[in-house]
Amino acid sequence: MLERIQLLRNIGQFDSVNAGAQLPLAKLTLIYAENGRGKTTLASILRSLGTGVADLVLERQRLGAANPPHVVLGIAGTTVQFHNGAWPAPMPEIAIFDDAFVAANVCSGVEIGAGHRQNLHELILGAQGVALNAALQGHVARIEEHNRALTQRSNAIPAAARGDMEADDFCALPANPDIDAAIAAAERNLAAGRSAEAIRQRPEFQPLSLPSFDLAAINAFLARTLPDLEAEAAARVRDHLRSLGRGGEAWVGDGMTRIRPASVGQDHEVCPFCAQDLGGSPVIQHYQAYFSEAYRNLRTAINDAGQGINTIHAGDVPAAFERAVRVAVENRTFWNAFTDVPEVNIDTAAILRAWTSARLVV
Repeated sequence: MLERIQLLRNIGQFDSVNAGAQLPLAKLTLIYAENGRGKTTLASILRSLGTGVADLVLERQRLGAANPPHVVLGIAGTTVQFHNGAWPAPMPEIAIFDDAFVAANVCSGVEIGAGHRQNLHELILGAQGVALNAALQGHVARIEEHNRALTQRSNAIPAAARGDMEADDFCALPANPDIDAAIAAAERNLAAGRSAEAIRQRPEFQPLSLPSFDLAAINAFLARTLPDLEAEAAARVRDHLRSLGRGGEAWVGDGMTRIRPASVGQDHEVCPFCAQDLGGSPVIQHYQAYFSEAYRNLRTAINDAGQGINTIHAGDVPAAFERAVRVAVENRTFWNAFTDVPEVNIDTAAILRAWTSARLVV
């Protein structure tokens, strides 16, 4: 027979009760108490022991208890424990006759559930008490409706957005008026972290520049003069050379190097072609100035300067500038994924037109 209830822990209303160890149970023992004090819990414990069904105890684990239920009973001089979620062995000689027994063995057509039993426990006397209970039930209904709404709204928050935060903590987060910028910055930082190797290998921005015209040198060439070559004389020589046709200037220039000095009895140089005295020639002095070494040096310097300008400002140089601008645009597109970079707005077509115009004029 059941002799003692030595320990009831973490089950139903019982937190940790061992006072029953000092109360021996007789063949007939009456246990009475108010509703909700644990009488049904005792019946469930004994039914669990009689049937070996551990769920009858586990489903009554005390709310908020960190440890599972633990029951110690003294039966027939021995100790029987419900520990680690099980009894050592069922004791079928224990029989429990209660409403659960009736529901399992008698079909009356009437079912009394847990909600019905809870209602049976309520007894209110007096009109005022009934009115207060009605008001209470209204408050309870509103609280339940409010809790359901909170649950629905809590479930509406995506788990990915809330993370490991509770709904209340998530809703209590302060509003950030610059949240879009913060999200964009976070996304950029994440993208930068994922693209660390590509960033490490990306070349830096290179400065864009155009070659300049050496105006001082150009002006110096244009300012050079030949004191022995007057403008009128040079014009007469050019007109005469033009009348000779193609190659005339080269032919005359070569002839100037072949003029023989005057012989005995002659006062002037002699024409290399006809051997006549050149003293009376109206253009020979102009030729001598026109084809002088100083003039040749000036022409060479001007031609070299023109070729230098073409080397610096023509050929592949404009195309290289366009490539440099394209590379800058590509770099801006790459870096703009990680930080704010101003747009590269360069009208290369307009620059090349102005550049070519300036080169041709010079």
